[in-house]
Amino acid sequence: MNYFKKTLLLFTLFSTFTTYSQDSLSVLFIGNSYTYVNDLPTMFLNVTQSLGDNALIDSKSNGGYTFQNHLSDPLTHTKIHAQAWDYVVIQGQSQEPSFPYDQVNSNTLPPAVQLADSVYANNYCSQVMYFMTWGRQVGDPQWDSINTFDKMNVRLRNAYLRISDSAEASVSPVGVAWKYVRDNYPTINLYSGDGSHPSMEGSYLAACTFYASLFRKSPVGATYTAGLNATVAGQLQEAAALAVLDSLSTWHLRPKSDITIANFTSTNSGYTVDFENESWRATSYSWNFGDGFNSIDENPSHAYASNGNYTVELIAESVCGNDTTSVLINLPLLGLNENESSFELMNKGENQYVLTSNSQLSEVILVDLNGRKMKSFSQSTTEFNLNLNDFPSGIYILSIKVNDKVYTKKLVRFF
Repeated sequence: MNYFKKTLLLFTLFSTFTTYSQDSLSVLFIGNSYTYVNDLPTMFLNVTQSLGDNALIDSKSNGGYTFQNHLSDPLTHTKIHAQAWDYVVIQGQSQEPSFPYDQVNSNTLPPAVQLADSVYANNYCSQVMYFMTWGRQVGDPQWDSINTFDKMNVRLRNAYLRISDSAEASVSPVGVAWKYVRDNYPTINLYSGDGSHPSMEGSYLAACTFYASLFRKSPVGATYTAGLNATVAGQLQEAAALAVLDSLSTWHLRPKSDITIANFTSTNSGYTVDFENESWRATSYSWNFGDGFNSIDENPSHAYASNGNYTVELIAESVCGNDTTSVLINLPLLGLNENESSFELMNKGENQYVLTSNSQLSEVILVDLNGRKMKSFSQSTTEFNLNLNDFPSGIYILSIKVNDKVYTKKLVRFF
């Protein structure tokens, strides 16, 4: 992040957080010693209250506990079922998500997802948030792939994101904030003497990161500093704000009332399109295929009568609310030989084209591979100029209508 962008973001975050009305959340922390050292939940509460918001908190933390340990512990489930939590924060043992990929997939991911399922079973509208922990001070020497801080930290980051995707949950990126502090404020020691557990500074950074993640607000300006030097506390607040608020979609962070998310992908064979529903936290679905037909199937397949561009809309719903998304899909004309077309597409320079025709070009549409319309022209003409430098690099489909026939061309926008 360049200096100007960082400064602008911090100014915006600092200048706007005081305008929010008071928010209140109920949060249960499930973890181990990384959670209970320095009493992270209470530190988070103190940061929250000093910024004018409020939280009801509780915790269940046992030293060395893995996801599986918590899954097998009846007391963990008692805490989960104590009330309808807004958020339940879940943390694994500090090393387990950084272990080899197959080991994480077989031993770590399943119990982490099952814990989330227990939360949803108690209250479908609760949100699960995983506590992305940090790499050890000098890494973990038992594996070459995690024997430095940076290697271990990136493994933890990627594993927690993979787990969150599987559980339809969010992530509090404490490990990302940790790296920012190590890179930019190396004199701040985030570790206790064992090079693993957090110092007071480390726990305060985690508390600020959780505030930013749970409330989607900046912790910059919090008057509670956990007894730390005011300059150091401000630098830790800044790191938490930058790690979280610049990447809300990456960490799947959304308001407590914004539970259901509509999303889908599609593949087509001829004029038949298969839709893969990738919605989060939804129980019913309503599809509009853009040609007058509808469906309530979760993963429908639809046969279109002809080629063309169709806007497909999905409404995903649950007891927690609903969400709508739409995508433009392009179905090219089948069975046409390109040599039958009456147009010519010429490359006039890097990523620049001119389309000419002996007949009237009645419609030209450029879409990306996700079906998003990037450019369109619907006035009759015999020449059309297209500059792909106006768009991001990638593959595009150009749909050309001439004499009531539609042709398609694949174009590639290079760097």
